[in-house]
Amino acid sequence: MRAAEAADLDSVAGLDARITETAKPLYWQQLLQRYADGPPERCFLVAETLAGEFIGFAIGEVRAWEFGAPPCGWIFAIQVDPARRLQRAGTALFEALRARFHALGVRRLRTLVDRKDHLILSFFRAQGMRAGPSLQLELDESETDE
Repeated sequence: MRAAEAADLDSVAGLDARITETAKPLYWQQLLQRYADGPPERCFLVAETLAGEFIGFAIGEVRAWEFGAPPCGWIFAIQVDPARRLQRAGTALFEALRARFHALGVRRLRTLVDRKDHLILSFFRAQGMRAGPSLQLELDESETDE
């Protein structure tokens, strides 16, 4: 486990493209710039084998300004090479983010998942996460366009 670097861009963007079937290298470049060299409240981690083979990544941030909410650690992304998913790399990434948040005095973790994404939902539940007090609200203006 280590902090992400600019040289990780191809691995991160490539893994995401394989998993989501959507290439977005500029998006990942911007996230790397914002989180890899950001303040301690921002965290972009990479998991790799002892031989240096890329396995996956995780991104998180301590936030506290949404509607007066107390500080909490937000997990924005955890992605692991599908061939390595049963080797606890995702759990190691989750625990590394948790440790970073704890070091900053934060004991509450949150994330946002699609309720139909049973794989990631099961993963977070296995880490001990449960439904929180917030309710996501959305306005899809494409439904109102004529």
